[in-house]
Amino acid sequence: MKLYNTLSRSVEEFTPAPPAHIGMYSCGPTVYDYQHIGHMRRYVGDDILIGVLKYNGYDVKHVMNITDVGHLVSDADSGEDKMEKGAKKFGLSVWDIAKKFEQQFFDSTEALNIKRPDVVMHATDYIAEQIALIEELEKKGFTYKTEDGIYFDTAKDSDYFKLSRQNPDELKKGARVEFISGKRNVADFALWKFSPEGEKRQMEWDSPWGIGFPGWHIECSAMSMKELGPSFDIHTGGIDHIAIHHTNEIAQSECATGKEFVRYWVHHNFLVVDGEKMSKSLGNFYTVQDVIDKGYDPMALRYLYLQTHYRQEMNFTWESLTAAQTAYHKLLREVATWDKPTKGITEFEERFSEAINDDLNTPKALGIVWELVKSDYSTAEKAASIAKMDTVFRLNIFTNAEKEQTINFPQEVMDLVKEREDFRKAGDWAASDELRNKIADLGFAIKDTKNGPVISKK
Repeated sequence: MKLYNTLSRSVEEFTPAPPAHIGMYSCGPTVYDYQHIGHMRRYVGDDILIGVLKYNGYDVKHVMNITDVGHLVSDADSGEDKMEKGAKKFGLSVWDIAKKFEQQFFDSTEALNIKRPDVVMHATDYIAEQIALIEELEKKGFTYKTEDGIYFDTAKDSDYFKLSRQNPDELKKGARVEFISGKRNVADFALWKFSPEGEKRQMEWDSPWGIGFPGWHIECSAMSMKELGPSFDIHTGGIDHIAIHHTNEIAQSECATGKEFVRYWVHHNFLVVDGEKMSKSLGNFYTVQDVIDKGYDPMALRYLYLQTHYRQEMNFTWESLTAAQTAYHKLLREVATWDKPTKGITEFEERFSEAINDDLNTPKALGIVWELVKSDYSTAEKAASIAKMDTVFRLNIFTNAEKEQTINFPQEVMDLVKEREDFRKAGDWAASDELRNKIADLGFAIKDTKNGPVISKK
């Protein structure tokens, strides 16, 4: 299995640390507002990665955080807390906002058939662990105090830029982040922020340094190491996390433990809509529920994600989703009439394995699935191989194909199907074709099989 590692900027042979029980940590959502289809592309990507690991026989422990505190609007550790901002916007407490949008996130993952992580950790449940990690960094001389918080001194970490590969000499004040008074270096970041004087925050805790709240980055280090140990195999996130969030995670974790934090860093590229960044002001901000409300099968969205490699930017259009839905439901109709699976086809399974093990090449693997569908092998053999491949794609091909056959179709359609069968039995093929066209005009397709007609939505 080969995987692109952002740390080395190369596709590497994946060799987990012994005893080969994979520890994988995913940066989860900040639950202050709706998660959109761009976010969900990344989580489908993580789901595919786990599917490929398991396809190769690995055990995987998947851990995800829920950021429900300490994430300021600016990466510069300044501005309004996102949770407080969401609370004002929706007229709820920060605690209720966190519950509301965590539920929206998991409703979206369920609709897309994303397997829930083995461990879900909330930042507010691990304040003590975050404080303990900051204390360890303080003891080792990596911190300093300013008027607004406790900061990590990046100048004391000689490997600080190893993930982002930025040139510290060219990193001018304000070029990467807004500069805050009292910071020694432009890249320094907050480990603990003090509550503003005279202001009562909804979320704040006592600490050895005073009442306040943790910086955003510290939570991921504290929680991932609590569940997976000081060193683990895979950490995932969006490409926007490389330069700051993940760079800071590495710095604070490795300076605290003296050990390599993560061996493989996997980053997913963005999704744009009609070539533009998703934005509510542009009216192109879509959630999974928006997709469903427009009459699309959410599994068609998952199918669409598979058509673009995870490291490539994806351009979403409603036309591309329509085409993906057509292809997905065509696949369901194809397999609906197949015999029960027997033994798979080695040739296709080996090609599929080669594709997914080449840095998760889902577009190529999906093409191999369609080659297999159209091949001359028996349907029982094809069914066995497709079922195995779907443990990676998780498109629920056979389950949904079966459901497609049990849809309650309109009585008008059923009457036409019955009438058409009578014409077929009588050998009146012209009348039979005419009724097929009428059925199509009503939005349904019909396929003749040895077991009788199979009806599906177009």
